[in-house]
Amino acid sequence: MKFKINRDHFANGLAQVLNVVGSKATMPILSNVLIEAAKDHVTLTTTNLDLGIRVKIKAEAKETGAVTLPVKRLATIVRELPNVDVLVDSTASHQVKLASGGSTFRIMGIGKEEFPPLPEFGDEKIFTLNQDELTAMLRSVDYAQSTDETRYILNGVYFNFRDEKLSLVATDGRRLALVSKELEVPAASAGSIILPAKTVAELARMLGKGSKLKVSFNDRRASFQIATDKDSSGLMDHVYLYSKVVEGNYPNYQQVIPKETHQRLKLERELFLQCVHRAQLVCSEKANSVKIKLTTNLLEITAQSPDFGEAHESMAVAYSGAEMQVAFNPAYLLDPLRALTKDEVFLELKDEVSPGVFKTLENFVCVIMPVRLS
Repeated sequence: MKFKINRDHFANGLAQVLNVVGSKATMPILSNVLIEAAKDHVTLTTTNLDLGIRVKIKAEAKETGAVTLPVKRLATIVRELPNVDVLVDSTASHQVKLASGGSTFRIMGIGKEEFPPLPEFGDEKIFTLNQDELTAMLRSVDYAQSTDETRYILNGVYFNFRDEKLSLVATDGRRLALVSKELEVPAASAGSIILPAKTVAELARMLGKGSKLKVSFNDRRASFQIATDKDSSGLMDHVYLYSKVVEGNYPNYQQVIPKETHQRLKLERELFLQCVHRAQLVCSEKANSVKIKLTTNLLEITAQSPDFGEAHESMAVAYSGAEMQVAFNPAYLLDPLRALTKDEVFLELKDEVSPGVFKTLENFVCVIMPVRLS
């Protein structure tokens, strides 16, 4: 194998596939990137068996072939090379020579035959989505994923394709975020998957390099073919992301969404966000709640802790109901407010022991359990 490649394109391609490789790989080959040279491009692939990424980058191949090299060390070396032109040459014994300007490196690799291939699909359901829309949807819910490993079903985002829409859901048992968009879903293609948190993070990182992406999934795995625009990064056609899915049944999230609330407040998102943010500055681990008090046309936010003191914020709202108080963990209020982009958000409340509900006019709902007022 022998090819010439642009250093920055090579470094960018390696950066795309680097995150999959953990610090404690179970087999030496899983610390490596598979490099395959074809006529006008090289393909870079990494996998940890649960998650795999493949990218194509522009290159000039003088001899086709394949080899695997330690990806983290290789990425560090490529970034530091002195010249923009890099020549890569491998021998039959899998030793690879990198030459750039006055620098030459020789790196020992492992043969391609030991590298686990990314699975091919056959029985999958396929949908085409808009990258910008999916980015916004993931951002609207991903903060609500659980990090409790004993509740592994909740350690990810639930994708539900049915009833002529795509719904994304995440919950950790104390809050639940749901966002949906209209989508043509033929009856035969209806289905759902739970995408693990690590895959969600990688997917979110890779979106935005083009306009469309193709989602394919079955009961055990999913893949995302993310179209890339022809740009200066050297990436070609698409980035391919493969993932195992979390196996099991996601809880019935519709049951969690309150059917009735007594009060609906229209809030200026940024103003409310700033008020809650300032109030939580006096919270502590032992006293981690902010209290919302509603009186005629006024919303007051207070927080206090024995360690730091107290904070009081107020904002005008259109409210004519009875006086009411309810307390929440401030992070649970701030996360959805930061994730949304629209100026207008609605907060629905019933009483001090019922969940609060954030809504927007764009099919977004976030349910937050209250903190008991002492």
